[in-house]
Amino acid sequence: MKEGLFHRQNQSQRMAFAGVFAILLPICFPHLFRPLGRASPSLFSEWIAPRPRHLPLLKAALTRHIPVRQQSGLWAPLPDQGWKACNEPTIVSSLPAKSQGYIQVFLDGGLNQQRMGLCDAVAVAKILNATLVVPHLDLNPVWLDSSSFSDIFDVDHFINVLSNEVKIVKEPPNEYSWSTREYYATGIWPTRIKTAPVHASAQWYQDNVLPVLQSYGIVAIAPFSHRLAFDQLPIDLQRLRCKVNFEALAFVRDVKVLGELIVNRLRKTKHQVLGSELRVNNDGSGNDGSGKYVVLHLRFDKDMAAHSACDFGGGKAEKLALAKYRQESRALSLTPEEIGLLLSALGFTNSTRLYLASHKVYGGEARIATLKQFFPLMEDKKTLASAEELAKVEGRASLLAAVDYYVSLKSDIFISASPGNMHNALVGHRAYLNLKTIRPNMVLLGPLFLNKSMVWPDFEAAVLNGHRNRQGQIRLRKEKQSIFTYPAPDCMCKS
Repeated sequence: MKEGLFHRQNQSQRMAFAGVFAILLPICFPHLFRPLGRASPSLFSEWIAPRPRHLPLLKAALTRHIPVRQQSGLWAPLPDQGWKACNEPTIVSSLPAKSQGYIQVFLDGGLNQQRMGLCDAVAVAKILNATLVVPHLDLNPVWLDSSSFSDIFDVDHFINVLSNEVKIVKEPPNEYSWSTREYYATGIWPTRIKTAPVHASAQWYQDNVLPVLQSYGIVAIAPFSHRLAFDQLPIDLQRLRCKVNFEALAFVRDVKVLGELIVNRLRKTKHQVLGSELRVNNDGSGNDGSGKYVVLHLRFDKDMAAHSACDFGGGKAEKLALAKYRQESRALSLTPEEIGLLLSALGFTNSTRLYLASHKVYGGEARIATLKQFFPLMEDKKTLASAEELAKVEGRASLLAAVDYYVSLKSDIFISASPGNMHNALVGHRAYLNLKTIRPNMVLLGPLFLNKSMVWPDFEAAVLNGHRNRQGQIRLRKEKQSIFTYPAPDCMCKS
């Protein structure tokens, strides 16, 4: 009996020791448990290197031959589509003699969601004949970025470009210095509007916000994300929103300098891939993409992977890890492997200069290894710029996103694996400038990737046929669609 008691005590001690060890191990050796970054995996990371999901297509794609004529057509710029930016106002714009008061907005979300909110804020100030205080950007809850408007955008340029449309000030006057984000967090105040509905009409602002503005001289609207309708607005207000988006919102000098440096290196740097016969001619000659580059916006972070409810081939540990983050079941994005197959079918080759615009890829290098097999010249910010050159934007998600936006806007071709805010913003901006943007046909691609018996010739033919009219052709905005994604016909004129 004593021996049994002694055995149980020893077993309990061993279990306790094991429990303490399990708790202390990640504290003492945190690097072993970190999720993967772009560099290298950790020993106890929550997933294993994923297996290819479409191996027959992958093997065929890596050995296929792309005709020169197809490459030439792929890289050719868009022809004139009969539309141009409408820079002239529909009516002569002039500021009224006296403003009704000051309007503040507090913007949440990421860079591109905030960008749309900024455009709406200017339009609402115009509706109310109010003076706009340079909007406040809330702390980003996902990336924990506290960058302000002036950290990202050129404030003086913003004010000057819109000076004939709306009066804008950097700060409210001293008599209203109490009206801050912190002040409104302390209680319910009559000068804060919390009830602005999504896609509110101009009349709603005149009926509900203007009286408060006239009573107190200042009003703050929060939340202010998607708070102005896309329809039934005067044409001059629509064009004002586009003027803000495409002309007034210019990035600060640090973003533009770094962005231009990356663009120049993408176009001019000579590369040689070891172990292959690949040689890249970067003198700008030829029609096969020499001296040109494509940007791939790859939104494949952990939140996206979790919310998609898909199996990405990372094994049981990955499934369990993602299950913790899942709240709904909807596919949001192509995987890196699938976007690689799509790009290959469209005609991009292993000599294509591909810039990866992405905050963080869930799974790191192993996750994008297949994509790099297709495109060995794949680059990103950290491979094209030194640590010193990145120092002013490093660790600041909004500024890093701004650099990606700049490089994306300057690219010969842009494509996104996920129909999110950056995709929508760049689709609209590039349409406004008549630049080529490939929009993946998700309705087509889903069944193609589910068909495990699909052979490469059939896959390639289906992709080419399904994307002939999805490469930057102007699409007129339909009712309830975003003016920031579809600027024609509201903000564009027939040329």
